[in-house]
Amino acid sequence: MSVTLTILGSGTSHGVPMIGCDCGVCRSDDPRDRRTRTSAVFSFDGRSVLVDTGPELRVQCLACGVARVDAVLYTHHHADHVVGLDDIRRFNWLQRGAIPVYANEKTLRHIRQAFAYAFIDDPDYPSAKPQLECHVIDGPFELFGREVIPVPYMHGNLPVLGYRIGRAAYCPDCNLMPADSRALLRDLEVLVLDALRRRPHPTHFNLEQAVEEARRINARRTYFTHIAHELKHAETEAELPERMFLAYDGLVCTAD
Repeated sequence: MSVTLTILGSGTSHGVPMIGCDCGVCRSDDPRDRRTRTSAVFSFDGRSVLVDTGPELRVQCLACGVARVDAVLYTHHHADHVVGLDDIRRFNWLQRGAIPVYANEKTLRHIRQAFAYAFIDDPDYPSAKPQLECHVIDGPFELFGREVIPVPYMHGNLPVLGYRIGRAAYCPDCNLMPADSRALLRDLEVLVLDALRRRPHPTHFNLEQAVEEARRINARRTYFTHIAHELKHAETEAELPERMFLAYDGLVCTAD
């Protein structure tokens, strides 16, 4: 049974183009060099499972034709992955109900703090707000008849989660993939993996490290995401090994 993974956003926390930058990538007329903040959607059996709610969520959903969200998976609590949460209320209205949200305990705690209005009954906040059903992840779980496999790894000193559904996996914001987690990524058709830039970074794979990790995992196709303005799409992709590519906003990958 196939799974489709759509890249809503492929950019780093600043987005590309960056504010106040006139480098060649920020001025590029290649649409693949215009990168909103990192997010994705798994689609299967008529369901849409969103991964993270970045700052441009509304714009991304309009651009990629996302008209429903049946669940949200969170990788971690950093601002570029959560601050679009309020846009979920539109899907609540369209679908006439609360939407389940899955994350580790720490991520849910930060989300509850950052979006307290969504979780408390406040008569001084009469406006519509997101309706969420929070679930703490503790290992693989079933979602709409499919197994969701959380993939734990490190983002600097922060433990975060990637996700595998079927033969597609989404693993942004990573600089260390433990061997036990790598084993969860065997026999993939599609892998989406962090690759920030060429220079080393304390919390992200650089391009060289990402290529090395992609070779270890050995998916049939690997797409690199969370890309900064140091990497020009066409030039960088031409240097990549066979079966490795740069992701871009709007990319659609299907894993059979």
